[in-house]
Amino acid sequence: MSAQAADVAPPQDAIAIIGMSGRFPGAADVAGFWRNLAEGVESITRFPPETLEDAFPAAIRAQPNYVPARSILEGVELFDAGFFEMLASEAALTDPQHRIFLEICWEALEDAGYDPAAFAGPIGVFAGSSINTYLLRNVCRDRQTIETFTSDYQVGSYPMLIGGGQDFLATRVAYKFDLRGPAMTVQSACSTALLAVAQACQSLLLYQSDMALAGAVSVSLPQHRGYLYQDGGMVSADGHCRTFDDAADGTVFGAGAGVVLLKRLEDALAEGDHVYAVIRGHGISNDGRGKLGYTAPSADGQAAAIPAAQAMAGVSPGSIGYVECHGTATPLGDPIEFAGLLKAFRAGTEARGFCRLGSVKPNVGHLDVAAGAAGLIKAALALKHARLPGLLHFRTPNSRIDLAPSPFVIAAEAADWPAGPTPRRAGVSAFGVGGTNVHLVLEEAPHRPAADPARPWQVLTLSARSPAALSAMAARLAAALAGAPPDSLADIAYTLQTGRRGFRHRCAVVVSSLAQAAASLASPAIRFASSEAPPPPVGFLFPGQGAQRVGMGEALYQHEPVFRRQIDACSDILAPLLGRHLRDLLYPQSRGAQAEQALQATALAQPALFCVEYALAQLLIGWGVAPAAMLGHSLGEYVAACLAGVMSLEDALAVVAWRGQRMQDLEGGVMLAVRLGEAELQPLLGEEVSIAAVNAPSLCVASGPAPAIAELERVLAARGGLARRLRTSHAFHSAMMDPMLDDLEARMAGIRLSPPRIAYVSGVTGQWIDAAEATSPRYWARHSRAPVRFADGLACLAAAGRPVLLEVGPGTALARLAQQAGLKPRVAAILSSLPDEPASETPPLPEAGLPPVPGATAPPSREPLHRPSRGPPCRPSREPLHRPSLEPLHRPSRARPIPLPPHSQRSGPPAYSPIGRRCTRLTDAAGSRCRPIRSSGPGTGSMPLPALLRGSRRRISGWRRSNPKTTERREPHRRGMPPRRVHQRRPHPGGRVAHLMPPVACRLTGMEP
Repeated sequence: MSAQAADVAPPQDAIAIIGMSGRFPGAADVAGFWRNLAEGVESITRFPPETLEDAFPAAIRAQPNYVPARSILEGVELFDAGFFEMLASEAALTDPQHRIFLEICWEALEDAGYDPAAFAGPIGVFAGSSINTYLLRNVCRDRQTIETFTSDYQVGSYPMLIGGGQDFLATRVAYKFDLRGPAMTVQSACSTALLAVAQACQSLLLYQSDMALAGAVSVSLPQHRGYLYQDGGMVSADGHCRTFDDAADGTVFGAGAGVVLLKRLEDALAEGDHVYAVIRGHGISNDGRGKLGYTAPSADGQAAAIPAAQAMAGVSPGSIGYVECHGTATPLGDPIEFAGLLKAFRAGTEARGFCRLGSVKPNVGHLDVAAGAAGLIKAALALKHARLPGLLHFRTPNSRIDLAPSPFVIAAEAADWPAGPTPRRAGVSAFGVGGTNVHLVLEEAPHRPAADPARPWQVLTLSARSPAALSAMAARLAAALAGAPPDSLADIAYTLQTGRRGFRHRCAVVVSSLAQAAASLASPAIRFASSEAPPPPVGFLFPGQGAQRVGMGEALYQHEPVFRRQIDACSDILAPLLGRHLRDLLYPQSRGAQAEQALQATALAQPALFCVEYALAQLLIGWGVAPAAMLGHSLGEYVAACLAGVMSLEDALAVVAWRGQRMQDLEGGVMLAVRLGEAELQPLLGEEVSIAAVNAPSLCVASGPAPAIAELERVLAARGGLARRLRTSHAFHSAMMDPMLDDLEARMAGIRLSPPRIAYVSGVTGQWIDAAEATSPRYWARHSRAPVRFADGLACLAAAGRPVLLEVGPGTALARLAQQAGLKPRVAAILSSLPDEPASETPPLPEAGLPPVPGATAPPSREPLHRPSRGPPCRPSREPLHRPSLEPLHRPSRARPIPLPPHSQRSGPPAYSPIGRRCTRLTDAAGSRCRPIRSSGPGTGSMPLPALLRGSRRRISGWRRSNPKTTERREPHRRGMPPRRVHQRRPHPGGRVAHLMPPVACRLTGMEP
């Protein structure tokens, strides 16, 4: 394979950046950060004298080399302790760096569309922070607090220790979010953030993690402070950072935080994640002593990390079009960094002027340990937008840098990043004081294939911890939707449903466009619902014959693969039995009276209804709306029985087709809906008329021959009763069905009937069906003759945990019956799935149509409610929408949209006390750490312990507490001979006894004698 072919090959062992978040000077989020970079905004603050908080006296501040400039973060004192399940007292002792890092880690997870509680794999955390000046300035306010803390360090003052220790930065995130991957704090000064990213990539490639958070945070207090400039030093004389410029005289320090969520590229692509950029390789090196001093940079050390990253990435230097440099703008640092870049690139190419150089520091300053995170996020966004921001304050190249013969040019002005023969690639560097150098090679995200056509209607779900937070969230989402791409509605809906945790206060809107979504969310009439109880159970209602119409479920057939597959499967099973494909009857190319008339025939109407209801139920179940109970009206009970596993789909379809044909072959009859109760109607019936259904306390259906029904109509008219003939061809559930009952029973005896796996109500008894009834062929014969006790069935369902009643089938007849039965106080809601209006004029699910619970995901074998792409590229639903709401610690916390689940209380580290004044820490044979032991005692005589070890050529291998009366020791022995145990029965002052090993044992266990 040629070098060029290798360059364009799909990246192997690459890492995708699928989420990011940050707080930067002048920008509360990543979107604001990129906007400032693109517009060339400098976010370094210059402080008026009255706002300064440093400890410099007025005389120092008046000196000409005092520079009152620094980049700062706004709102570092704000924190929503309740969201992270922290007491106010605990939050007050916690370093603001830890608090900010908790917030941005949650935002990065949401930005990627993941709720960590719903992610099955391990998620790692790799993070670093600056020194905790909050502890020094705010917590340790007096000498007594410091004395107490230092006196009982490691034994007491745990809230101060854990709240302020850098060791607990990563593990706190893992604990709060219940993450099970590696969690470690990484520290390498200014290269900390990029080193954390490199370690996270390694963890992913070793399959220690399936996702990883990596980044750093730096906030030092007080923020409003200046500094003293020194000629040739690290800081700028005028508060401006001029990277690679001839006027560069130093950097400006500041505060910031950034984190990225990483995932193996193949996994990200397979799971439809949005990818900002791809990390193809990383290189790490150290300067060693090859430099002027410990704090000085080294061109050779930096040059070692860059080729290592390029080699791991498998790309040539000539394919890299941009490098985000460390770029401190110090007189010493910039020329050395340029020399290191030149040495690394010249090892692979002699081309000139193809790679642009830039740095984020002129915009936001040097963010200390978080500097690498800012540079990485900038480079990833540049790849995403195919645009390079200009290098702020650059006018003339540094006189110590010779650009002309080099591969580099300075990205002085913002410009589009044109495509080339290889994917766009960038390098990112971060070099730490002390010598740890890190370089990453990034590549633009692979081309994303076009998604399947989305359904025209989408369900947007939101949830929060309070009505006020939910209202604010809806308003922010409405504003964010204004700038979203036109085709991103399905992605937004999918992410809101599967990538967010659901909480008590919720709302949902069903929309067909971004404009409609924004209007609905911004409307003051939007309805919010609140509940601390778990979601109510769902009861499916399946209608019977009479609800059928041509085109029922057509929109679902066009846009929903699950529904279409079920209809096609049922049609294929029925084709030999009906002599035609049912889907051609349901969705004919030409509509008209002839098509409607064909569907009214009982032999076709019943199989058609069964197919649509069964397919719709499977679609709802695939969306996560599974029935806790079911009730079918006449034919609808066959659908319920099939879903419950009483009969297979093939057997159910065969019985329904046979049953429909036999009913059609019987003599025709009439069915009459009567506005009377069963007790009132029964005395008015003749011998040939039967009560076919009791649909409501005051609504029944009479069934019989046409002359008998006409006579009943005359009787009712004389009494002033209300009656209406139904659109049916036969007198179902009457004596006119008797000729087929024996054959139906025999037919049912020929198929396998099993006990129901899902509870459903019998239409014959109006009570829960039992296994004996469900598996009885006689029951199913009786089912076609006995009256349908739908009203009793509704009452039985309503008594089961205040359910949501959902009509699963065409029309709204059963929903109206449930409303007329007075069940509203006893049920959570009464809904219809396919109303009577044409599908093109109404959404497949109406406004009240059971949107999925936010955060709930369907099982892997089921299709998600929306196409599986996690979030639109524009991220409209994430930007400020799901950022934790922050509050000053002295005020009650605002409600946060997404709380965390409770976590168990974990005990702290065990207390430790030394044994004696002279202690030596030793290592046992397994290499583990042992407790200190005395250097004098039984078995050692009065010799100092090191002398004893030298004389016997042995090492301490362990310890145990001796019995005061009986002790066991190892007697001195000759070299190479096994030790001999001696048991002594003599008083012993207690303490610990050293077990000694001969040299051969030391070698066998990996210990040197």
